Amino acid sequence: MEFRIEQGTLAEAVAWAARSLPARSPVPVLGGLMLDAAEGQLRISGFDYEASATIEVAAETLTAGRVLVLGRRLLDICRVLPDAMVACALEGARFTMGGGGTRFGLSTLPTQEYPALPELPAFRGTVDAADFAAAVAQVVIAAGRDDSLPVLTGIGLRLDGDSMTLAASDRYRYAVRTVQWEPEGAVSDAAEVVVPGRRLTEISRSLAKSGLIRIGLSGSGGDLIAFEGTGMRTTLRLLEGRLPSYDKLFTLDSPAVAVTQREALAEAVRRVAVVAEPNSPIRLDFSAQGTVLLQAGYEDDIASQQLAAALTGSDDLAVAFNPAYLLEALNSFNASQVRFELLGPGQRALLSGVPDDDDATGEDHRHLLMSVRRLS
Repeated sequence: MEFRIEQGTLAEAVAWAARSLPARSPVPVLGGLMLDAAEGQLRISGFDYEASATIEVAAETLTAGRVLVLGRRLLDICRVLPDAMVACALEGARFTMGGGGTRFGLSTLPTQEYPALPELPAFRGTVDAADFAAAVAQVVIAAGRDDSLPVLTGIGLRLDGDSMTLAASDRYRYAVRTVQWEPEGAVSDAAEVVVPGRRLTEISRSLAKSGLIRIGLSGSGGDLIAFEGTGMRTTLRLLEGRLPSYDKLFTLDSPAVAVTQREALAEAVRRVAVVAEPNSPIRLDFSAQGTVLLQAGYEDDIASQQLAAALTGSDDLAVAFNPAYLLEALNSFNASQVRFELLGPGQRALLSGVPDDDDATGEDHRHLLMSVRRLS
């Protein structure tokens, strides 16, 4: 095995494939990256039984072959190699890398002990890579962090007709975003799965500049989802279970509606929350006079700020929220104004963006928050 490749190209490819490496593994070979050199091409793969990643890049191959080396050590070396053409070769049981007067030698792992990569499931359609990454970022903030409830750490993904809906909930908040989806072939049945939230966030970010992403799902009873970008393919094992249904949760009976500037409100929340004790709420007093008063703190340490806000459906209404949850929800929107549908203290509140005049479609993103009962 012998090939030559630009340092920058190699470093980027190794960094992308290394995303699939486990932080720790009792099986040494799972910490490795497989390098397959063929005519004009280098394929780098990683697999830890939960996720796989494969990337193909151009390389000048002198002798075809494959080698398995420790992935994180390889990544460290690629980062410090001079910006030059890198000559790589398998010399006995050692993998050598050299360029710009620098030379490294790496011990190799037994390729015969490395598990076979999972077969890619059938592709169901394509989605814009940038839109997909943005949608994942918008909903993942509502995903749970408690690994004792794995399904709540995931992002629900539903494919139905020409739309893809992503959702996440930790039981205190629920975020949902819908994006355009282009189904392939004769696939017509709706599909709904739950994907690990942290892994999906990493994948969507890494593929964000790929133009279009193809997405595949295992057939009935399968447990894999696949993503394919330009020269990059990755699979993830799905989580078992389903997220709670959000249709009824998002249907509020005769709510009061308040509209205010999103960035101004977010900045005000950030400002007055400085005096709030941990887990203490921030209070919002909406008035029919066209204002919202934010208040936080108790006794001597208090803060307040008043902003313009339009309220309909109620004379005055006070609600309170966890400031961190409210701030994350506000920052997940792109619209200049945010709309609150409110039922009162201790009840559900639904946030959505208000489309700008030059944006007829707006973003199909909603975020449900539970308000707290104690207002002061």
